[in-house]
Amino acid sequence: MSEKNKAVVCRWFEEVWNQGREATIDELFPAEGVAHGLGDSESDVHGPAEFKPFAANIRGSIPDVQIRVKDILSEGDRVAVRVTVEGTHTGQGLGVPPTGRRVSIQGIIILRLVDGQMVEAWNSYDQLGLLRQIGALPDPGGRDRFLSTSQT
Repeated sequence: MSEKNKAVVCRWFEEVWNQGREATIDELFPAEGVAHGLGDSESDVHGPAEFKPFAANIRGSIPDVQIRVKDILSEGDRVAVRVTVEGTHTGQGLGVPPTGRRVSIQGIIILRLVDGQMVEAWNSYDQLGLLRQIGALPDPGGRDRFLSTSQT
């Protein structure tokens, strides 16, 4: 079962995010499915009806978005995946006008699958890093600045 679940998760990232296939959302994320930790609010995303606008916003803001699976582990009905999200901020929707800047952030997601569908997902992405990279938040000066300040 774990290899099948890993294949479903890899298919999700390739088809939904890298290829923009909305039909895969309907196939792999059931109406009763729930995703935690997406977007800028505390609200969960339920089923395709709520997930599709979220995905459209991200893909509209970063049309060339690519999500690369770096690590994937599976046990029982759970799959954990570490990803890199990359693309160019050329569209509206992330709180600032398009900047043309390249972005690259990391994420970790844990998913629960039942009968080949993702019924629950816990998402943790570097949203602060994304906002800094597109200029929505000031860059505090990078790690070197932090280290030199904290070592005095």
